[in-house]
Amino acid sequence: MYQYTEFDRQFVKARANQFRDQLTRWQAGQLAEDEFRPLRLQNGWYVQRYAPMLRVAVPYGELSSAQVRVLAKIARDYDQPKAELFQSAQATQDHLGPVALKNGSSVGSKLKAGYAHFTTRQNVQYNWIPLDKSADVMDLLASVSMHGIQTSGNCIRNITSDELAGIAADEIADPRPFAEIMRQWSTLHPEFAFLPRKFKVAVTGALEDRAATAWHDVGLHLLNNESGELGFKVLVGGGMGRTPVIATTIREFLPWNQILNYLEAIVRVYNRFGRRDNMYKARIKILVKAEGQRFIDEVESEYQQILEVDGAPHTITQAELDRVSASFVPPQLTCNRTDAEAKIANVLRAAAEDDVEFSRWLQQNVAPHKNPDLRAVTLSLKRLGYAPGDATADHLEVVADLADKFSAGEIRVTHDQNVLLPWVRCDQLPELWKAARKAGFARPNIRLLTDMIACPGGDFCSLANARSIPIAEAITQRYQDLDELHDLGEIDLHISGCINSCGHHHSGHIGILGVDKDGKEWYQITLGGSDGSTLSGAPIAGKVVGPSFSAAEVPEVIEAVLDTYRAERQTVNNRQETFIDTLRRVGAEPFKTAANGARFAAAASAGAGAAQTA
Repeated sequence: MYQYTEFDRQFVKARANQFRDQLTRWQAGQLAEDEFRPLRLQNGWYVQRYAPMLRVAVPYGELSSAQVRVLAKIARDYDQPKAELFQSAQATQDHLGPVALKNGSSVGSKLKAGYAHFTTRQNVQYNWIPLDKSADVMDLLASVSMHGIQTSGNCIRNITSDELAGIAADEIADPRPFAEIMRQWSTLHPEFAFLPRKFKVAVTGALEDRAATAWHDVGLHLLNNESGELGFKVLVGGGMGRTPVIATTIREFLPWNQILNYLEAIVRVYNRFGRRDNMYKARIKILVKAEGQRFIDEVESEYQQILEVDGAPHTITQAELDRVSASFVPPQLTCNRTDAEAKIANVLRAAAEDDVEFSRWLQQNVAPHKNPDLRAVTLSLKRLGYAPGDATADHLEVVADLADKFSAGEIRVTHDQNVLLPWVRCDQLPELWKAARKAGFARPNIRLLTDMIACPGGDFCSLANARSIPIAEAITQRYQDLDELHDLGEIDLHISGCINSCGHHHSGHIGILGVDKDGKEWYQITLGGSDGSTLSGAPIAGKVVGPSFSAAEVPEVIEAVLDTYRAERQTVNNRQETFIDTLRRVGAEPFKTAANGARFAAAASAGAGAAQTA
């Protein structure tokens, strides 16, 4: 992991001290609310529907066990609202009503405190920390070189990467040193502190795009050209929200040492021409879509200006790359084995044959590693009774303990709102599985239906039109049978509480979007989206399948869609066709018909139930 320099550590502590002073002045009435608001936002402090929300930066998704323990302390000691506020919020949620289930039970929103929430952009959020405690939290974060700088505002946000960065078997080059150099370059960049809109960058060094780069303002792919030289393929103008757009490739190859100069050119052009009169049209995706080739020409012109007139001030030297890369040297691990892969394979095979659940865990939660002695293991944060991505203080303590024992003290945050241990010895997999199962993290559902993405939705967010968490809970409750989950196979289900798409519904094989309809919660269903991974194919936004559905209808609609898949899928060469492949082969019409039929069936059932009650 990258180790902050003394300058970095002092800078973060100084920023925490500045925030404490700003908070004190605001509390004393020396700073007006309009003056304090941009200051708190620049440090990751929002005010949401019921309480403040803190977003903590996790650059390219890497955390140490020490940092996770501090996150646990914050959850335990500070994510605790005043009783009257919590009760008022719960009363509001109760008023919205539960989601009815087919078995006669229902699922509502029981708000909980004392949690950290892992997001799709590899950050961590808290939903209940009182503002009068915020400076204490910033001091705690600074003690382990963490902060909320640039997790909000119209600036370059947290730079994300592949959770398997540096360890992936299909990796061309480790993107983390470049992501770190970009982090240092972009932090408090004076020219880019007030962009037309927020700006998100993702970078990957692997053949498979696990970083969803085409859905970002800038997506970067490390690759080798025909001469074997390392560089970047540059994509610009991707994004979700009310106008989903797939990024445009504007450079097929850029030498690695020029990436900061080229990014500078891109963001300068955006800063100059991006719209500031309409926040819904202010993202760079709108500019790229509107201007097309002219945008690319402007970037190339600006880039030449930076090279020829400015003297290419941000060219990365080999010495600087080597300095940063030195922090990403793999840990020294003793594997305690003598006979390479054969011995390990025998141990795992015997253990898997003895326990079907362990076998499934190996299949779903354990990924290949660049080092054949090691594996990457995902700890599932998707289990009944918890919102996707949520972890209690106790959960976080266990994650830190597991990382210390099995993964050289390192944890990664995944885009699917789970956590990953990147340095697990193969011969320790059975022991890790037992420990993870005891803690509730070993459910073998990674990439399956219940490994869903969901934003906090209307339970917390003031922008949301509808709740996400009860919908996620209702679907999770319905699909608890592991045999059924594995029979359905790999399916990306994404849920957003509003059009801002924090739950990435556009890129889900099945997407669920909360919408407002006459002041009530309704949901649109989309099918066929892709994030660009190997399983999903080329990135594309899903298509809406009919009118919106009530919350009670959504589980029925999802079941009807999945039943249609089971009826339509084929088996070729003893391999079962995946959901997304079946959908693309037969088209959306059978699924749309089934979804709308489920609505009528649900309405008839509800009517019959009401008549019987009467």
